[in-house]
Amino acid sequence: MTILITKILIFLLKFRGGGTSLPGKIALKLDKNILTKLASGWQVILITGTNGKTTTADMIFNTLQACEWNVINNSAGANMTPGIVVTFAKNHRFFAKATKRWAVIEVDEAYMRQVTSMLTPATIVVTNIFRDQLDRYGETTTTYKYIIEAIKNAPSAKLILNGDESMLGQMPIPNECCYFGFENYGKPEIAANTESIFCRDCKTRYEYQSIVFNHLGNYHCPKCGHARPKLDYTVTEVNLNPAGSKFLVNDEAVEIGVPGLYNIYNATTAYALADQLGIKTSIIKNSLAQQASKFGRFETIKIEDNLLKLLLIKNPAGCNQCIDTVAINESVVSLAFLLNDKYADGRDVSWIYDAHFEKLAKMPVAKVIIGGDRAYDMAIRLKVAGLDKLNFIICKNYDEVVVAIKAQKQDVYTFATYTAMTTFRSYLVDKKLAKKLKI
Repeated sequence: MTILITKILIFLLKFRGGGTSLPGKIALKLDKNILTKLASGWQVILITGTNGKTTTADMIFNTLQACEWNVINNSAGANMTPGIVVTFAKNHRFFAKATKRWAVIEVDEAYMRQVTSMLTPATIVVTNIFRDQLDRYGETTTTYKYIIEAIKNAPSAKLILNGDESMLGQMPIPNECCYFGFENYGKPEIAANTESIFCRDCKTRYEYQSIVFNHLGNYHCPKCGHARPKLDYTVTEVNLNPAGSKFLVNDEAVEIGVPGLYNIYNATTAYALADQLGIKTSIIKNSLAQQASKFGRFETIKIEDNLLKLLLIKNPAGCNQCIDTVAINESVVSLAFLLNDKYADGRDVSWIYDAHFEKLAKMPVAKVIIGGDRAYDMAIRLKVAGLDKLNFIICKNYDEVVVAIKAQKQDVYTFATYTAMTTFRSYLVDKKLAKKLKI
């Protein structure tokens, strides 16, 4: 009965245009075991980690779909337990035939323990562990604790792990592990505010042979010997450009249509998982080559004669990768920044001082459009970073943001925190300037 009630609520709320998680909250109140029942019979793949969850999950989902497998995912981005309940309930069939079914589920790190106590995943993917929303997650050690406890709930799950992430190597778990990473990419240079550079086990400072970005790279502890594990999938010969990237994975040429070094990690994760599932290499590569940017992950929206490029930012590591990707562009651009401080963003916005906005000051920038609840905090940070305050346009609302965007004669790269991204994109949909995302 609870499943039927949940499906009715999903239909009614979708008809009224919202409420992706509310039916799940009600279902869990009615039956605390509802997720266990709904997930029964599904081969579940869980994707968690600080950055890259959504894009990685989308890449995996698209690859499995390309094989014409029966697969679902929580594409709406509702990655906490109630939203995951909604995903399974929406796809539940009361009289479904007994066929093999796959569920690709993105999970918030703090909710992983709860989710793995309710269902039995076939595979768990962990992308990375960075500082993120310190008021909610605390330090990286807290996030690691959440993830390791979740894995211990699922000892039979196969793990696909980022081998360059020092928190994930040689974990005290019985699970079969598969590691991916870069062979040796980048100089072993550590910025002053880099996190997780001290050994997870003995707290000695790591030594690095190479660093991809932030603390990800080929590490080892000179005291206790904790080191990067042997990689099962190795990235080499990286070629970056503003439109996408080319690289090798175990000597196989891979091309993706989304830019950014971090998206190579996402694609390699998807490649490793699909290969472990026995999917043909040609299908994997073709699927990744067709991968398009989605919801703030370099999603492009045309507004009159301008291209608006949306970039989701939520912590220093991810923001820096977005900055580095934009900085590849040598032509004149305009920049927009939408900074909020709601719960889903993290109340503490001091993290913007750990992001390298100084790199943007070296670019040919026409105008800097600034909005959101903490617009003036963002403006001060950008002024400190060296951007010309005479080019600043401070906007009180999204009407003013769009007017400023329309006035530009060049592409506009928009950096936005989560709630700013969701509300701004909904505004663009309401104004018929963007298409509604499929859920």
